[in-house]
Amino acid sequence: MRVPVRDHVPLATAVASAVALALVFGAVGGVIPSSVLPRASDAVIAAIPHLNAAISATAIITILLGWRAIARGNVRQHRAFMLTSFGLFVAFLAAYLYRLILVETTAFGGPDAVYTYLYLPFLGIHILLAIVCVPFVFYALLLAATRPPEELYHTRHAQAGSVAAVLWLISFAMGIGVYILLYHLY
Repeated sequence: MRVPVRDHVPLATAVASAVALALVFGAVGGVIPSSVLPRASDAVIAAIPHLNAAISATAIITILLGWRAIARGNVRQHRAFMLTSFGLFVAFLAAYLYRLILVETTAFGGPDAVYTYLYLPFLGIHILLAIVCVPFVFYALLLAATRPPEELYHTRHAQAGSVAAVLWLISFAMGIGVYILLYHLY
């Protein structure tokens, strides 16, 4: 069976990336009103950053296990780990955006010098990598979803997947660093 997206993976990647990033920027920019979301308890909302740190750590593990699986030629395990990684990314993003829409960002409580010279550059790089990885992730996933595994070796799936994995790993690790700075050090 031929899937229509198969012949238009770059276009589908662009559309999926644009929609995902528009949702994120809409939430960050306050375009999505908090009144459209049901409000969880304060305890649940307060737990989201801690949950997201755990999700990020788990995603780092699943990405590394997926990378190892494909290096060993185990396509089935690779697919399972990478789909799990994507699911974790979606869960992280949904929880993050939900909290952001309801209570906005957490203010940095540390000294101005740490804020200016460490926290802001660190956060900026984390955000930039998270944004840049989105099209690579969608491209690799869409190629994998529209082709049998043996055909993927004749596409850019491995290259896009490698870039996506590296960017994901660094972004998730830096996200944990942001979490530590915001919720544990300051």
